[in-house]
Amino acid sequence: MTALSRILVVRLGSLGDLVHTLPAVAALRRAHPAATIDWLVDAPHRDFLSLVPVVSSLVVLRERGVGAWLAARRQLRANRYDVAADFQGLIKSAALARLSGANRVIGFDKPGLREPLAALFYTERVGVDEQLHVVRKNLRLAAALGAAETPLEFPIAVASSETIDRFVRGRAPFALINPGAAWPNKRWPPDRLAAVARTLRSTHGLESVVLWGPGESALAEAVVADSGGAAAAAPPTGLRDLLALARHAKLIVSGDTGPLHIACALGVPSVSLFGPTTPARNGPWDPHDIAIARYDGCDCHYERRCRRSVDRWCLGGITVPEVCAAIDERLRHTGPASR
Repeated sequence: MTALSRILVVRLGSLGDLVHTLPAVAALRRAHPAATIDWLVDAPHRDFLSLVPVVSSLVVLRERGVGAWLAARRQLRANRYDVAADFQGLIKSAALARLSGANRVIGFDKPGLREPLAALFYTERVGVDEQLHVVRKNLRLAAALGAAETPLEFPIAVASSETIDRFVRGRAPFALINPGAAWPNKRWPPDRLAAVARTLRSTHGLESVVLWGPGESALAEAVVADSGGAAAAAPPTGLRDLLALARHAKLIVSGDTGPLHIACALGVPSVSLFGPTTPARNGPWDPHDIAIARYDGCDCHYERRCRRSVDRWCLGGITVPEVCAAIDERLRHTGPASR
């Protein structure tokens, strides 16, 4: 394989999908240590990728619209890439990869694409089994550019945070509970998460710290209020604070969201809840982690909102005892809580 000197990675979002692309980019860096590896990303996610040391620089698609595309195109073409690799598989991402002017534009073959017409923009296509976990799928694309598929690395630079240092100082060992999600049908009810928090305290000696983001404070407050003192809300956290907080956690309980995948990338044990998405493709990759799924019984695969009545909502069928049993099993592989 000829050494590449300038590589463009195209993965615009979302946060969880960016995390799932990191091992492929780390593999590219191992295979081409002297190369410039740039990443084309949507503006809301630039802060996360600024913490990824294997990336040389970011090309930011600052907004929607023709003007932003033209500005990105000018910057991309000036960089004269040998290859552009589209890890997203949308018409939008594939078109931007082609507009980069790279000599080679590589992406997945049609069965592996979310939008099969994206294949028209590639000069090379990589066939993958769509049943693969997305991390492994991305590694197959990187392998076509000379990268090895092992080891699995998630290169994220975690800095200390004064906010988090103050919050965790003197605090008992804790688990993270994440009630929020951008998709409404990924959110498990707050009263059930509060019941889980009570069990975490009584059975495992773990306090629960409830995560929340913009527009999610009411969800966090509902969990805390119903927990009988077993849970506390996290302080207001930006991305860097979230990383610093996750580093101290003994466990995370969450739906299929960015904070779950960030915590897993940092090696935090997890119990996760999946309804409209499948953990076989999108879930945690540590074999000890436990994903409780209702994907096989869901009628709304990869849809933001459930089309069923409330009493037939797939994620609603997951019970508190089921989650608590999964927590028992997961923590057996990590030992008792300790400072």
